[in-house]
Amino acid sequence: MKHIAESTVRRLSLYLRFLEEFESHGHITISSGELASSGGTTSAQVRKDLSFFGSFGKRGLGYSARDLIAAIREILGLQHPWNVVIIGAGKIGAALAQYRGFSGRGFKVVGLYDNDPSRVGTKLEGVTVRADAEIEKDIARLKPQIAILCVPAEAAQPLVDRVTKAGIKAVLNFAPTPLTVPAGVTLRAVNMATELEILAFSITNDVAV
Repeated sequence: MKHIAESTVRRLSLYLRFLEEFESHGHITISSGELASSGGTTSAQVRKDLSFFGSFGKRGLGYSARDLIAAIREILGLQHPWNVVIIGAGKIGAALAQYRGFSGRGFKVVGLYDNDPSRVGTKLEGVTVRADAEIEKDIARLKPQIAILCVPAEAAQPLVDRVTKAGIKAVLNFAPTPLTVPAGVTLRAVNMATELEILAFSITNDVAV
């Protein structure tokens, strides 16, 4: 597939949520203008975003909400479930493990790990916290595709080395440190301090970022 900008993928995710809400209210068709309002963009940008993946809708009639939902779900890879492991069962890891929105999007938490003996053996949303020594064995057994790291900075790189060597192909990192991964592995980082700093900059300078 041709290179698709991250901003395009983010807008597709926004379009999907808006479309699902739109359809839940009984609407059948939707215009590019209505979709544009959901992503804070323009009708032209909506049409351009969708054109990367095929031809959708009819001029003057708009898009079938149901058909476009199915198409975007397929584009985003949501037509089948994804197994996820969470490493680190502290406050962030526990909150993510209990987030009900994952299952609704096709993401199933199949493993939860920690190196704190007081957490090992406890349950979150029906998933038992296991010792991090079990990670490789469980990856081989459960075949997760995605790992979420919610560990201290100093523990993150050794753990990402372990999970990628064990077969994980995508990592979401909440640890406040940059990581390196092998070729063929996708790494995304969530740095909450950085996001707050961007918000502070926006308020201080009265600009949208």
